[in-house]
Amino acid sequence: MGVLEDKARARTFYRYLSRVYDTVNAYIWNAEMRDEALDWFDADADDRVLDVGCGTGFATEGLLQHTEDVVGLDQSVHQLQKAWAKLGKHDPVSFTLGDAERLPFDDDAFDKTWSSGSIEYWPNPATALAEIRRVTKPGGTVLIVGPNEPHTSVGQSLADAMMLFYDDEEADEMFHDAGFEDVEHRYLGPWYKPDIAIVSIATVPE
Repeated sequence: MGVLEDKARARTFYRYLSRVYDTVNAYIWNAEMRDEALDWFDADADDRVLDVGCGTGFATEGLLQHTEDVVGLDQSVHQLQKAWAKLGKHDPVSFTLGDAERLPFDDDAFDKTWSSGSIEYWPNPATALAEIRRVTKPGGTVLIVGPNEPHTSVGQSLADAMMLFYDDEEADEMFHDAGFEDVEHRYLGPWYKPDIAIVSIATVPE
């Protein structure tokens, strides 16, 4: 397990990173990448959407271009404070402090669920994915954006020491362990590394 897959360490990390997160994040996960993933997500105007690990609300802002009913969840109050400053605590988004592995929502509460830049911090990704499946209606879309594994053994070792990096085979295993059957993977990235992110799109079994 990487250093930042420990929840307490991750909260401490984001206590400080939240101050510069939006500036740093733009070099890894930019608006063009987000918007392309949102096209794949294909949310309708009347969909109720959950944003797991919403952070400072970067993806949340994009989701609001497609639907007005968005709930954002994050375990870091410092990240949420940045999101509140942008969007308010309750309108147009309902923000919740919570854990991806124990989502505080009823079964089938959402039409679709999105998560970008969060799975790499989950100690038990299959557990969190199963929770996402639980709270998303049958037939609903789940989209997860995470870091693609580095292509060198040294890079992989350094990355894994920090957090979860994975390839499409590992993603398949995580999703199938969580009860998903229909999953596809695509890649996104800035011009200098066009496959830096792996985007997994799954359908909740009927």
